[in-house]
Amino acid sequence: MRYSTLAVGKRFRAALVYAAGRCTGAADSALDVPACAVELVHAFSLIHDDLPAMDDDDLRRGQPTCHKAFDEATAILAGDALQTLAFELLTSDSALTVDAARRLEMCQILASAVGARGLAGGQAMDLAESCGDIRMESLATMHALKTGSLIRASVALGALTGSADKMTLDQLDKFADAIGLAYQIIDDVLDGTVSTDILGKDSGSDRNSDKSTYLSELGEQNAREFARDLHERAIRSLDCLSINTGLLRELAAFTIYRTH
Repeated sequence: MRYSTLAVGKRFRAALVYAAGRCTGAADSALDVPACAVELVHAFSLIHDDLPAMDDDDLRRGQPTCHKAFDEATAILAGDALQTLAFELLTSDSALTVDAARRLEMCQILASAVGARGLAGGQAMDLAESCGDIRMESLATMHALKTGSLIRASVALGALTGSADKMTLDQLDKFADAIGLAYQIIDDVLDGTVSTDILGKDSGSDRNSDKSTYLSELGEQNAREFARDLHERAIRSLDCLSINTGLLRELAAFTIYRTH
């Protein structure tokens, strides 16, 4: 569990928790809890995605994948335990200074993001379409579930730790929805254009698996342009808010200009 969770990574989802929480008045000490929770869930998803029955990858975050460093059974159990630990933190960690009803709401959001209507559902679509063509609408739906759902949950959990009203939550969700898809588009581009050493994971894996991606469907230039359009949409969703969204804007820029 430590091997996979503490490996060097971007911590992008945790950063979104802090950014959304700070602009809605939450203290960092309280935000530590949902930030840890989303990173634990993310680590769990990577462990399971890398398994031979899924994407069958050998490298993650610059080191052997969990099942390569240990074995498949250990990797499965580590992923299971990380997922449940995330909910244990949200339900019981006293540093999260919200009431029981808010804790329940946060658990519901994270559970939905991980389950059949979120990450797991998106991965199922990915596996089903891994050896054939996929329409652009289905590609967007798959990534909204597989990648976007946890990014949206990260923003929501951060905002709910603070004092966000419904309008703020709605606008932040629009921001997260756009950024989630932009993040995946750039992931697709980087997978096909950047070396394994820079990525820290096996590059070209989508192409080798004959997967339809935004890179394969649109080409690099059009894919990057689409990501920029989504970035602009995300920023517009923040413009009507009177709170300080500077850090969210910086993370949005990172999403489309990152190199790994």
